[in-house]
This record gives sequence, structure tokens and C-alpha cells, in this order.
Amino acid sequence: MSDDLLNDQNNTVTAPAKTDISHIHDFLGAPTPKAWLEAAVNDLPTIIQDHANCEKKAAGTAMNLIFRYEFHQDLQMKLAQLIREEMLHYEQVVGIMEERGQKWRHLPASRYAKGMLKHKRTYEPAAMIDILIIGAFIEARSCERFAALSEVVDDERLAKYYRYLLKSESRHYEDYITLARSLEPKDGSSVDLEALSKATNGSINTDEETMNIDQRIAFFKQVEAELINSPDTELRFHSGIPA
Repeated sequence: MSDDLLNDQNNTVTAPAKTDISHIHDFLGAPTPKAWLEAAVNDLPTIIQDHANCEKKAAGTAMNLIFRYEFHQDLQMKLAQLIREEMLHYEQVVGIMEERGQKWRHLPASRYAKGMLKHKRTYEPAAMIDILIIGAFIEARSCERFAALSEVVDDERLAKYYRYLLKSESRHYEDYITLARSLEPKDGSSVDLEALSKATNGSINTDEETMNIDQRIAFFKQVEAELINSPDTELRFHSGIPA
């Protein structure tokens, strides 16, 4: 968070101008169900802590990608910035928990990320394409839910913080999609497939179906929407309809 938005002494936030996330709504296959919003508002401590967990996991996932795909310069730069921002957000959300007198508790992960990751292909560059697209959907859904929550929570401090997050979450989604599309066969592609093969100790399959980014986005769009719209036994930041 820039210095004009965050006062490190008291963790206060000044919300920026309204952020247009219409492209996020277009990207996602379904809006957040009203039933989830109602449940979230009635159990903000769970949502807030799971949000902190999500920020930490997002940074960890990006760090793993930096190590695995170290030959991809654009990925290194974009995800290094993402990691810094995610960990700053983690620190800020922990600060919000402290402000609210909320103690940390054990909170198992939701089914959401696993529900998409089980469809990740295991060979390269398909695995790289899929994990980047999954990352884009997670960031896009986070952005959409922050916007939705900011309209319904009674705590203006929290609502303002959620609005502040929209710009960065939107950019993270765009960065993941840009990185996935960098693998598309085209003149001037930034990806060295020979380096990818060496880095991952695996064979490379670059047939037309493997490299069809739009097809994979469409596939995960359906998977993600089903996770959001189906009954879910646990309330989490990315959970489905409360069962």
C-alpha cells in the first residue's frame, strides 16, 4: 500500500477512487451468490481470518512459481511484485484482526483451490498454463468478493479496506492472464521452451490443443463457477453456497 494510503502507525486506510471491475465480472462465470454474502456478513471473523490465510497462500504459490519457472523473466518481475503486495495485505489483515480483538484460530482451507487444481494437467507447458489461469481466477474472484462485501458490511473501516484492495487484485488477475498468454505460440514469444524442459526435467508437448489458452480459460471458468454455485459445508472466503 502506498504511503498516502497507509499509516503504518495505526494501520489506517484511505480508499482510492472507485475502481471499475466490469472486466472481472465478464471474466468470471457467475457472480457471488446472495446466500454467501449473507452468511459472510453474519460471520465476519471467519471471513477476515480466511482472507489473511488467502493472502499468505497467494504469496507462497507465487514464490513456488518463481522457483519453478526461473527462466521466465516477465514472470519473475510480475510475481515478485505480487508477493510483496500479498504479504503486505496479509500484515494489514492481521492488523485488522488485532483492531477487532480477534484471536487467531485453526481454520482449515476450503475446497476452492483444490477443486480447480485437481484439473491441472501434469505435463509442460500445460501445467504452467493451467496454474497461471487458476491463479487468475482466484485473484478475479477475490476482487469480485471484496467489491461485493464492501457494499454490505456495516464496518466502514473494513468496507473501505475492501475497496482499496480492488485495484491490486484486479492487476494480479491481469498479470496471471498475461503470463498464461505469453506461452501462446507467436512471433516474439517470451518463453524459451527448451529452458522450460530443463527447468522441469520433463518433456514438452506443444500441440495445438495443449497451447489453446482460450479453451483452458473457458474450461476453468465452468469449474470455478460450479464451485461458487454449489452447496458447501464450510464458510470460507472462496466457498460456495452455504449448505
